[in-house]
Amino acid sequence: MKADKVVRSTCPYCGVGCQVLLNVRDDTIFRIEAPFDAAPNYGRLCVKGRFGADYVHHADRLQVPLIRKTPPAPGHRTPSRYPDDWREATWAEALDVAATGLGRIRQTYGPDAITANACAKATNEDNYLHQKLMRAVIGTNNVDHCARLCHAGSVTGLQLAIGSSAMSNSIAEMKDLECFVVTGSNTTETHPVISTFLKQAVTRNGAKLIVIDPRHTEMAGFATLWLRQKPGTDVAVLNAMAHVIVKEKLVNDDFIGQRTEGFSDYVESLEDKTPEWAEQISGVPADDIRQAARLYGQAHRAAFYWGMGISQSTHGTDNALSLTNLALMTGHVGKPGTGLNPLRGQNNVQGCSDSGGLPNVYTAYQKVTDPDTRHRFEHYYYSQDASRRLPDTPGLTVTEMVDGILTGQVKGWWVMGENPMMSEPNLRHAQEAIEQLEFFVAQDIFFNETNVYADVLLPAAAFAEKDGTFTNSDRRVQRIRRAVSPTGQARADWEIICDLAKRLEKELGLTTAGWDYRHPSEIWEEMRQLTPDFGGIDYARLEREGGVHWPCPSFDHPGTPYLFEEEFPSGRGKFYTVDYGTDSELPDADYPFILSTGRVLYHWHGGTMTRPSALNAIWPEATVELHPNDAARLGLKTGDWVDLSSRRGTITARLLVTGRSPEGTVFIPFHFAEAAANILTDNRIDQRAKIPDYKVCGVKIERAAEIPLDRAGADIPLEDRGAIKDMVSA
Repeated sequence: MKADKVVRSTCPYCGVGCQVLLNVRDDTIFRIEAPFDAAPNYGRLCVKGRFGADYVHHADRLQVPLIRKTPPAPGHRTPSRYPDDWREATWAEALDVAATGLGRIRQTYGPDAITANACAKATNEDNYLHQKLMRAVIGTNNVDHCARLCHAGSVTGLQLAIGSSAMSNSIAEMKDLECFVVTGSNTTETHPVISTFLKQAVTRNGAKLIVIDPRHTEMAGFATLWLRQKPGTDVAVLNAMAHVIVKEKLVNDDFIGQRTEGFSDYVESLEDKTPEWAEQISGVPADDIRQAARLYGQAHRAAFYWGMGISQSTHGTDNALSLTNLALMTGHVGKPGTGLNPLRGQNNVQGCSDSGGLPNVYTAYQKVTDPDTRHRFEHYYYSQDASRRLPDTPGLTVTEMVDGILTGQVKGWWVMGENPMMSEPNLRHAQEAIEQLEFFVAQDIFFNETNVYADVLLPAAAFAEKDGTFTNSDRRVQRIRRAVSPTGQARADWEIICDLAKRLEKELGLTTAGWDYRHPSEIWEEMRQLTPDFGGIDYARLEREGGVHWPCPSFDHPGTPYLFEEEFPSGRGKFYTVDYGTDSELPDADYPFILSTGRVLYHWHGGTMTRPSALNAIWPEATVELHPNDAARLGLKTGDWVDLSSRRGTITARLLVTGRSPEGTVFIPFHFAEAAANILTDNRIDQRAKIPDYKVCGVKIERAAEIPLDRAGADIPLEDRGAIKDMVSA
């Protein structure tokens, strides 16, 4: 079929930021290709990028603004049924309801009674205006997003040690690596295109790969060494590696002396952290730990890549600090082919953070507590009223927002493009909170498990229906472009926010903070003016060059593919003593298995985009992954229906017996609302990063009391279920 037009854009899935060519005919995307001359993917796409955009045209897309027919009373907010409990409304009416409701909460309880979730799937421009409305109109820093639930441990650890939390090196360097460590990342399924470059480094470049992961991922098959630690024992393994590097004098003395501080105290803490000590805790053979330390320490250049297996933990910050300690002591940072590289999970989770979608910072991590920074933003926002001030106290994190509702601190919530009733830990706890809200505004492209609780629902445009920018995992700012018309009356998020802001200012009797943008390029220009790190990036340059890595302070600056060549943002890198310990809920006699959660290749996040896609036919249901020895002891086999229970609830799903998970561990994907993993997970958090523990909690497994025959595909054996069959004998 010949296309009417071909539009270059950026993939809406993971943080790789693959460039795509959207082939459009009759206002419909019918084929997706990749340009072979464009970074970062150079013609490569995964199954989601190539076949997963059909959700844009799905019949269930939200098409008109909706208002609950009967506003729920606090404490009695229940999920609504569509269409029975909703009525269609004009945009003007729906926005008036939203503005009136939020305005009432602010006037009655104060600005900090309102919280908001920004969106890691929306554009930089959308998220910048979202945080601007919360800060400049409502007057609170209570804005956060799902980065809190995926890489907050990484962010906090890196900020403490070196003053920067972004991926330090570029995707382009991966194919030429000498030595690298992949830990807490099932890269071939979560970042498939990145995995092809990493595998290329091994197969074509002879790179030495060390995998540290409890599960047997595909990357382990390419590894020189696979360290299979017990879940939650990362710190012990990493400390033991550091012990070996010190004892065998593999440290980089010049780098340590010139660019770090605190090394002497840190070295003292390693004295008893021997590989034998770590073996007792982690189960990893001491000799394997020594070999891994030598490979990393002796390399001229070596890099760390990690995912949520490192960060989603009560000790996620300690995990990140342990990785940073290793990089600093060896000098494996500040050069190509080295670095500290958290692989971001969502298409614009990096950009949402960069755009100020966090409770303690404006754009590019300028602190809300810094008076000079705050006054500069005030001067720009409040040019018509010099007496107005921005809030100077950091706001609530996502996890604190839920608790704040239950304590009565939070009364109103605005959720843009997120689904907390799938992503929050301990979903019953989250449901109890959401039921207490006085007012709830939701903005999204589909109905989901969260927005059915809303008072008003605003239909948003999908990625292919609007213009803007995304920022990928390695800080590369790239364009998205409108390729098809918005579904029904759906509107771009930035347009919705502007109209809502104007109504709120009128409702509250405030002078305007400026909301008359005609195109996202004008929003980006405001961001650029306020953000030194974005100073050399504008839409014209993005059109010419395809993408630019920030920091890029001026138009004659080339951008920064890798960071820290000369210095760290904090000045000197700081070593942190990290002792092994855990606050996680460990297995016991009643709940004898460890539960871990994660992704599968064919789905993404809470399934909002992939479940309405053709990809759902390949992996249509949740699976409970169990080791063959555990299955044999329980008398279970692949395809059996099982109840998986924790102290917080029970889900029912079919069993997948596979050696990918170690004995004593159960793995489930978190994409399936009908068997939601986070019914089971614990809401204990890392006290510094405020990130929940999604990787370790106690569960039990038993044959299901009832078989939910209404489940899609329940009559088809798992062995015949497309990609699932590849795992049955793994």
